[in-house]
Amino acid sequence: MSTDGQPHILAIGGGSFQLNSRHGLEPSPLLRYAFDLTGQDRPRVCFLATATGDPAERLALAYDAFNRMDAEVSHLALFPMPNIEDVRGHLLAQDLVYVFGGSVVNLLALWRAHGLDEVFEEVWRAGVVLAGQSAGALCWHSGGNTDSYGPELRPLKDGLGLLPHSCGVHYDSDPQRRPLLHASVGSGELPAAYAADEGVGLHYVGTEFVQAVTYRENAMAWRVEGDGSGGVKETPIEPRQLK
Repeated sequence: MSTDGQPHILAIGGGSFQLNSRHGLEPSPLLRYAFDLTGQDRPRVCFLATATGDPAERLALAYDAFNRMDAEVSHLALFPMPNIEDVRGHLLAQDLVYVFGGSVVNLLALWRAHGLDEVFEEVWRAGVVLAGQSAGALCWHSGGNTDSYGPELRPLKDGLGLLPHSCGVHYDSDPQRRPLLHASVGSGELPAAYAADEGVGLHYVGTEFVQAVTYRENAMAWRVEGDGSGGVKETPIEPRQLK
């Protein structure tokens, strides 16, 4: 659970893990920040890789990375069937749930088919810290944009909606992201958004954005709002630097 018992979400634009030639996936300072939000020395962490189909190699890499952070680690898979009998009870017993990236459209469809949309709202309200990157960041918001449908990005308008904002991820690394988010927010197709560059996390307490954090120099977060005339106002947010 979170240190204060309140609902916390850390939505990461990209860069939760860094590739290390010796160790594979190396947890970034953003993961340590998510761990710290739990207030536990050895938190119970459950991760989901369903957005990429629960592949065995991804699960193995994730276990290796999380175990090097001194945690009690488990995973929830939905392929070919849930690997945990009492999914609700298991998630409620965690301190942190982390969601990997992949197809947010497929992820949301599967979650809804298994009733996880309602479970995650209960888990969040109970104070379990929710975190994830890319699809694992978009899913908690009302919407954003995604390449789940193909290489040309399209708006996503049916996120879980725990957060009433839209979300932009990979904001400085994918040239399609910024203009599409601007167009979608400016037209009213999506609500106002928070966006994150690579290596930046957006921290929410309840539904309120409280700060951005990063381990990259010059990486930024952004607030994107409609200006009332079909355009947008984009305001930079200076992230707090993590060590």
